[in-house]
Amino acid sequence: MVRLVALIISIVLQIIAASFALGLIKLTRYRLSWILLSLSFVFMAVRKLIQLTELYRGTPSYTWQMIDEWMGVFISFMIIVGVILIREIFYSLKRAEIDRLRTERKLLNAIINTEENEKRRFAKDLHDGLGPILSTVKMSLSSLNNRITDTSGLSILNNANHLVNEAITTIKDISNNMSPHILSNFGLASAISTFVSKINQTNMVEIVFKTNMENTRLENDKEVVLYRSVCELINNSIRHSGASRIEIELNKLEKIVTLHFYDNGRGFDMSMMKRDDFKGMGLSNIETRVKTVQGVFILESAPGKGASALIKVTD
Repeated sequence: MVRLVALIISIVLQIIAASFALGLIKLTRYRLSWILLSLSFVFMAVRKLIQLTELYRGTPSYTWQMIDEWMGVFISFMIIVGVILIREIFYSLKRAEIDRLRTERKLLNAIINTEENEKRRFAKDLHDGLGPILSTVKMSLSSLNNRITDTSGLSILNNANHLVNEAITTIKDISNNMSPHILSNFGLASAISTFVSKINQTNMVEIVFKTNMENTRLENDKEVVLYRSVCELINNSIRHSGASRIEIELNKLEKIVTLHFYDNGRGFDMSMMKRDDFKGMGLSNIETRVKTVQGVFILESAPGKGASALIKVTD
C-alpha cells in the first residue's frame, strides 16, 4: 500500500514537472538540450506508470522489467546529453548580458559625447559671440576717456569699464569651464592643475595636486571623464563637506591610471547615498561616467573622518 501511494505521488509530480518543462521549450527557442530534458521527465512518468501496472498485476513480467530497465538507461542518456548541451543556454544568456552591457555603455558614451560636444559648441558661441561685442564696448568706452572731463562722468565711465572687464573675464571662465581648451590641447594633468590653481586663488580651500602624468595623454573620453569627476568631487567638498584641505593624486603605472581624492571635511554616513536628496550631489553621475570607460569608482566616508574616492581606469 505504501509503495502504491509513493508511485502515484511520483507519477503526479513527474507529470507536473514534464508539463512545465514542455511549456518552456518555446522560451528556450526549441534548443535540443531542453527538449531532451523535457522528454526525460515524460519517460520517467511513463516508467512509473509501467511500474504501477506491474504492481497491480502482482506477477512481474520479464519483458516489462527489461523495458523498464532499458527505459531507465535511455532516460539517463537523455539527461546526460541534455545537461551537457544546456551549457549553450547559459552561454547564450551570458552573451546576451554582455551585449546588453556593451549596448548600454555605447548609449552612455553617445550621451556623454553629445553633452560634451554641446558644451563645446555653446562655449565657442559664447566666446566668439559675446566676447567681440564686449571688446567693442570696451574700446568705445576707452575712446570717451578724453572727452569726459567732469569727475562724476569719469567715475561712471571707470565703473562701466570695470564691469565690462569683469563680464569679459566671466565669459572666459564660463567658456573654459564648459570646454577647457587646456584639456584638449595639453592633457588631463595640465587641465586639473590649472583648475586647482584657480580654486587655490580663492583661498576657500587648500588643494594639493600631485601627478606623474605631466607629459602623458589618454584617450579623449577617458580624459574628459576623469576631469569632470575631479571637478565634481572638488565642488562637492567645497559646497557640502566644509573641508579646508583636499589632496589629489593622479598616477599612471604601466596601463593602469589611478586618481586618488581625499578631503578632511565632515564626512557622511555611506547609507545616506540611497537617499534621493543625496544623489543630487552628482556622485551617481561620476559613477555612471566612469563606467562608460570601463573604470571603477570607489567612495569611502564616515562622519567626522572626511571622504576619499578612488577612480581606476585602464589606458
